[in-house]
Amino acid sequence: MGEPRITASVLKVLAGLLAEPGAQRYGLELMQDTGLPSGTLYPILARLERAGWVESRWEQIDPATEGRPNRRYYLLTADGAVAARREVALMRQQMSRAAGPLGEAREA
Repeated sequence: MGEPRITASVLKVLAGLLAEPGAQRYGLELMQDTGLPSGTLYPILARLERAGWVESRWEQIDPATEGRPNRRYYLLTADGAVAARREVALMRQQMSRAAGPLGEAREA
């Protein structure tokens, strides 16, 4: 599948996953890290998974014993980590260019 469209929300999710690239993260954790609501986060994760950037798995627990529902964990794939780093770096570069030279004194 082709690369996902990169929006500000997608960049937030990618940056959240890159914070711990080898760690499996679950949705609520990513919602807290990114500030995105579930209705935004989960469709993004699904698109990233279809693109091959993220893989997911359901945790194998007994919800009654644990006192909570099963969590679905998300992990960047090797290709996804490379792509995520590229996209986040590109965004930072564009933001830096848009901001212009900072700290230069203005002549009056």
